[in-house]
Amino acid sequence: QVQLVESGGGLVQPGGSLRLSCAASGSILSIKAMGWYRQTPEKQRELVATITSGGSTNYADSVKGRFAISRDNAKNTVYLQMNSLKPEDTAVYYCNTIPIDRSLWGQGTLVTVSS
Repeated sequence: QVQLVESGGGLVQPGGSLRLSCAASGSILSIKAMGWYRQTPEKQRELVATITSGGSTNYADSVKGRFAISRDNAKNTVYLQMNSLKPEDTAVYYCNTIPIDRSLWGQGTLVTVSS
């Protein structure tokens, strides 16, 4: 059974950077479009970045120009480079396929942007 494990979150000051990783236990990442999602207690889960199996990317307007999604199919890993972080980026970040496979939701990784 494939599992997705997110890592790389933490506490960072406004304007700082973090790189999140999403590691898959199987080779699903090489054949699936993948996305990074985020959720706070106040908001529904939001799709922030996507990447196709061919490497085409797309971003939510709120993160465009600051976040970059990438993938390393050999390592079965998808990354999210987050720069110029803002307090409103504070959330639990998850990865999943596009479209979502509910069985793949992991624990997520918490990103807190605060001074």
